[in-house]
Amino acid sequence: MPRILTYNVRRCLGTDGRLSPGRIADVIAAYEPDVVALQELDVRRARTGGIDQAHAIAQALGMQMHFHASLRVMEEEYGNAILTHRPSHLLKAGALPGRTGRLAPEPRGALWASIDFGGTDVQVITTHLGLRRNERLAQVERLLGPQWLGHPACREPVILLGDFNASPRSRAYQRLASRLRDVQAAIPHHRAQPTFPSRMPMLRIDHVFVSRSIHVVRVESVRSPMARAASDHLPLMVEFQVMPVRGHKIGVEHLHE
Repeated sequence: MPRILTYNVRRCLGTDGRLSPGRIADVIAAYEPDVVALQELDVRRARTGGIDQAHAIAQALGMQMHFHASLRVMEEEYGNAILTHRPSHLLKAGALPGRTGRLAPEPRGALWASIDFGGTDVQVITTHLGLRRNERLAQVERLLGPQWLGHPACREPVILLGDFNASPRSRAYQRLASRLRDVQAAIPHHRAQPTFPSRMPMLRIDHVFVSRSIHVVRVESVRSPMARAASDHLPLMVEFQVMPVRGHKIGVEHLHE
């Protein structure tokens, strides 16, 4: 049964102060996911030893990787990635709304790949939203609009996942939940599991949202001792089934901004 996992890795810097892409890969490998969405990856950044963390983790897991840099300074990059061992095509990678200028908050982006699950193309979009309420709302509206979830190519089945920096009581979360189902609310009698902070998780800000043709079987916030140390977030793993979908397969051409 397919599994997908979302994980904010905090540039692979653990709560114990240890920097280790390999440990992040080990946390992920223990759950054998088909698809992994990663946030806060450093690529060739001096502060993390110049390592391409996205490539290193993908290589350790034997997966192909799609990366989008939400921040780029010279050769240094920072952003999000989708990893998978299944056939996949990058459809779109782009920035989300945010203030610009010297004192602007960290820029945000999203990444969309079409992934083949036994002949059915699942549209997987990952993102990492901002810290400010108005910023998050603008970013959610962009994701719900015609460039992303509202695009004609973004048809069933769809999975939207990542670090939304938004609790279930927030307007940003509620806007998304009005269009897609939160996997933690999709299983009867399931007790919602927080993912942040990893040492003593209290907040539910990492989410997986799915369309109606995704049947959620199991949801687990990964709480192994290694996961508690590897990042300040815990991974969220979802086991699911893709239900039959009518209609033609989506094309694989890249969607431009």
